[in-house]
Amino acid sequence: MNNKNKNKILSIEGLSTHFFTDDGVARAVQDVSFSIKKGKTFALVGESGCGKSVTALSIMGLIPAPQGKIVSGKVVFNDCDLLGFTEKQMRKIRGNKIAMIFQEPMTSLNPVYTVGNQIAEAIKLHQKKNAYQAWKEAIKMLQRVGISQPEQRVNEYPHQLSGGMCQRVMIAMAVSCKPTLLIADEPTTALDVTIQAQILDLLDELQQENQMSILLITHDLGVVAERADDVAVMYASRIVEIASSQELFENPLHPYTQGLLKSLPQLGLGRKMKRLSTIQGNVPDPLHFPTGCKFHPRCSIGCNDKRCREIEPELIEVEAGRFAACWYAPGYEKAEVK
Repeated sequence: MNNKNKNKILSIEGLSTHFFTDDGVARAVQDVSFSIKKGKTFALVGESGCGKSVTALSIMGLIPAPQGKIVSGKVVFNDCDLLGFTEKQMRKIRGNKIAMIFQEPMTSLNPVYTVGNQIAEAIKLHQKKNAYQAWKEAIKMLQRVGISQPEQRVNEYPHQLSGGMCQRVMIAMAVSCKPTLLIADEPTTALDVTIQAQILDLLDELQQENQMSILLITHDLGVVAERADDVAVMYASRIVEIASSQELFENPLHPYTQGLLKSLPQLGLGRKMKRLSTIQGNVPDPLHFPTGCKFHPRCSIGCNDKRCREIEPELIEVEAGRFAACWYAPGYEKAEVK
């Protein structure tokens, strides 16, 4: 194994996940490839419905069957392709080596079990501790994630806790077995700004303590700018750009990424402040994606270019460590020739 691979905890190669419905095949994820470095935070960003959460569920082996199916690709974790694992083998990985914080904790936590029981279950299963030891560890985890009076809260049910506390419980469950990879799917959704900052600070602390890698799924570019080391931008089931966080914000290459950044409000402009820029058109229906580049109907360049309308560009490394899927990205055609 070369040095580049040694530095990676997860590599996704050509992942495609489809849903087979009565109305047709919804291609939720198509030919997605990226890698996450050890101990780093990798952000996956894009509009709602672009395939971010389905990518995470594909990694975890949680795509609902028979409608959903991973039709191709590899998910390589610690040199093993998880897509070749049986369900029994995945149970040893899921919640232990790879953990996930799901969206909307109030619907992810089981309402008929106490939060202590839900945390202790994973500890008993993966760390081979008895019920008493697991219960004590659950109390420690609640204390670690900043929940006051953990000895009392451990006996309470999800409906007795606030949204922020439920999110902390989800984090406690996810990190209770000290995973090497944590998938955080919109971990601050529906939380107020103060609680958002506390949750993100907590994830940073836990990452440093356990040397975890984090896959952060979000549409909040402000969070990405502050927390992520590397970023992949997803649009309509495909990755359209990958770069370091700094490079992406300083010099976005794909028109979609440029549109996202232009839509952010800019403070301190005074009277020069103009109306927020928007991306024209709508997100395409996954049952009826346009031909060619999927962004071309909304792109000021691609809508007038026959090549953009007919041929979908592949994700190509245009600079060292920078990838783009756009015919007009600087260096794209030269990289293609190579």
